[in-house]
Amino acid sequence: MKWPNTLTIVRHGESEYNALRARKIADPLYQAFQKAYTRRKQEPALARELAQSIHDSGEFALHSGDHDTALNRTGQRQARETGQRLAELIYIPDIIFVSPYDRAHQTLEQMTRGWPALRKVRTVEEERLREQEHGLALIYHDWRIFHILHPEQEQLRDEEGAYWYRYPQGENVPDVRERLRSWLGAIARDYSERNVLAVTHHLSILALRANLERLDEHQFTELDEGPSQQKPINCGVTIYRGMPDEGQDGHLVLTDYNRRLYGPD
Repeated sequence: MKWPNTLTIVRHGESEYNALRARKIADPLYQAFQKAYTRRKQEPALARELAQSIHDSGEFALHSGDHDTALNRTGQRQARETGQRLAELIYIPDIIFVSPYDRAHQTLEQMTRGWPALRKVRTVEEERLREQEHGLALIYHDWRIFHILHPEQEQLRDEEGAYWYRYPQGENVPDVRERLRSWLGAIARDYSERNVLAVTHHLSILALRANLERLDEHQFTELDEGPSQQKPINCGVTIYRGMPDEGQDGHLVLTDYNRRLYGPD
């Protein structure tokens, strides 16, 4: 079989930005902006005024790059408990791949505290596992605010669709799928019939699923934005298991998706 025996994919734990976003959503000014955003065609000046006020305040910005956003305490606990429980579900991996972003490294560090045997496993920092790059939009920390202040970008996204829209100086979904397809080829080549663990991000997990299950644009969008609400959760665990008798070269079959192994927050 050309595929690993197991491919286990873990999203990072709750980050400082995840927590900041929750506070932003509860903020009265941002709630007023959200209402204005729904009426932006009728009252564009109000939506722009509120968007500019939020951006100028800097209250909901971490003032750092996406790559150096850290876990918060909740995320650290989630990762520790995930490591403890994961030891009961899978074999010790032969190789660990981790995104270069701080929150992914910190997730693996905390998982290792819960599962000390991981310390003996070779770990490789893998840039192809990074999160989708949002380019210029990153400094706004909110795509709605970004589009209100750059209406030509909203028009472009509306015309191209969320799947194909590429952030200025950033990536679109096919860009992410392409680099993750390259990584899948590497593990098929180098880790056939081995056990692989990867610590990565929201869109990277969806891109891996889309590549392995050959999802098209509409199926991907349904997975990410549809009513089934299948967005990857913090420290959600996804497991593919190799089936050597399926197909000429075997097949990876999804057996767990977005599984939560930690207790209530």
